[in-house]
Amino acid sequence: MTPAPASAPPPVVLVPACNRVLGHHPFHIAGHKYVEAVRLAGALPLVVPNARPDEVDALLELADGVLLTGSPSNVHPQHFDEGVHDPDLPLDQARDAWTLPFVPKLLERGVPLLAICRGLQETNVALGGTLHQAIHRVPGFADHRANDDAPAEAQYGPAHDVTVEPGGVLERLLPARSFAVNSLHGQGVARLAPGLRVEARAPDGVIEAFSVPDAPGFALAVQWHPEWRAADNPVSMAMLRAFGDACRAYRARRRDRPR
Repeated sequence: MTPAPASAPPPVVLVPACNRVLGHHPFHIAGHKYVEAVRLAGALPLVVPNARPDEVDALLELADGVLLTGSPSNVHPQHFDEGVHDPDLPLDQARDAWTLPFVPKLLERGVPLLAICRGLQETNVALGGTLHQAIHRVPGFADHRANDDAPAEAQYGPAHDVTVEPGGVLERLLPARSFAVNSLHGQGVARLAPGLRVEARAPDGVIEAFSVPDAPGFALAVQWHPEWRAADNPVSMAMLRAFGDACRAYRARRRDRPR
């Protein structure tokens, strides 16, 4: 009997870790919900600690996709030529140090990218954009933060609608042109980086999603948290399926290219 052909291994998706001090020791950590979102996309999650410059090319060779997670920490405003407005807010300069230069490199190579919350802000800054450090203090914008004292179910509950811009990635992926999302961010896009395309906005005009049209591969960033209970959310699953499909296609192309 001829053995059945082995199934193709899943694509590998890098999940850059955040940095925390637990007790007296530093740790690299990644949220469980992001790792599970990668699995829902049909990919193999690989959590990556802070990378040294001499490790970046090796990581790119491993990557069939990258998921930039959300985080309690903010991108340090020195990366868009501002001082820190609120020193009480957490920062993660160790993550900034390698993910900001990593983003342009992975996009140039065509590695699929899904960026969430801080990941969206990271991507915008990495490509030359700026951020509002406190959206709720900008005239005309609403408060997009969650109540820290509320249970997780309330924090990640529907907060407002977003409207999808016509002609973009989200319009192709989603049947709905408007849908409710959660909202847990204090920072947000101020000046969109050159070459990026707005994919969705909140009712107050805040950019809730953008894509990178010139990137050779899938590249989508969203400000909300689609990973939260993603399996029960059709919008989240449509995005994760598209990301997973792009990762599988990239893996297939990578395996077929001459060595």
